[in-house]
Amino acid sequence: MTKARTNTEDYVRMYRQMVRIRAFEDNANQLYLSAKMPGLTHMYSGQEAVAVGICEALTDEDRITSTHRGHGHCVAKGASFLEMFCELLGREEGYCRGKGGSMHIADQAHGNLGANAIVGGSMGIATGAALSAKRLGRDFVTVCFFGDGATAQGLWYEVMNMAALWRLPVIYACENNGYSEYTKTEEIAAGSLTARAEAFGIEAHKVDGQDVLAVNDLARKLVERARRGEGPFFVELDTYRYHGHHVGDINRDYYRSKDEEAAWKERRDPIVNFGKWLESEGILTAEELVAINDEIRAEAEAAVAYALDAKYPDAGEVDMHVFAGVEHALPYIDGERT
Repeated sequence: MTKARTNTEDYVRMYRQMVRIRAFEDNANQLYLSAKMPGLTHMYSGQEAVAVGICEALTDEDRITSTHRGHGHCVAKGASFLEMFCELLGREEGYCRGKGGSMHIADQAHGNLGANAIVGGSMGIATGAALSAKRLGRDFVTVCFFGDGATAQGLWYEVMNMAALWRLPVIYACENNGYSEYTKTEEIAAGSLTARAEAFGIEAHKVDGQDVLAVNDLARKLVERARRGEGPFFVELDTYRYHGHHVGDINRDYYRSKDEEAAWKERRDPIVNFGKWLESEGILTAEELVAINDEIRAEAEAAVAYALDAKYPDAGEVDMHVFAGVEHALPYIDGERT
């Protein structure tokens, strides 16, 4: 951890945001295990420092695109517990009126262009958003979150080539949690991930994804440089997921050991370590840290209780927000300009 700055409110907010992500995921996991939530979901627990460290460097105007493991990004970008839990439970008060669920949640008001169930599927969306910023003369920056497994997708190389050619304000943030679903990253990714970006002339960095201050410090520098037209950038963030690939991946001894999981939780937990640092710097006391955790967990539990009793969308909404009207169509229809 680096030396504390004078604006300690930033640090307290980062700690709170990481605790919010962990509390959300703990409750989402219980909703699934108790058969109250439809569909699968993918836990972000353990990777909180990545989402918070980066999103704390962004404004609401800045965009992000997310992944199937996207709850952390959504919370870090400013989403509320109530609307998120309503979305996961299919209620109409959810961010997508209950139609997106865990893997398609979006929060346009805070610049979250959405999660994506397709591995690497949001890479084109993020690059397109960055292109629009440049073409329209806007100064927002887009961050594209994706996992190490997504580096095997051809789309990544296509968009990096375009972004490098056109100097787009986009940051490709690769969360390397050591596993591509059930396979170690070292067994599916040859060579260096940063070198792949550098081959396109993209400046690449590697950072400890469990250290929120290191992530935030790098993110702030890159975001401001991207805003000045110096992008694109690539960042590999070494991190770890505490749960399996998805909530049903419980008996995972065949691809990683319990000792490995325990070691990360005991020595590398981003929330525990940052809390100890805040205490050592005199920013928060041990009692204040406990109070923050208790407050946020109570908030999450209250949001779950509300969402469980919330209304489902009316059946008449089945085709709402699915198709755009003719007035929103592309300027060409059947080859003729309208």
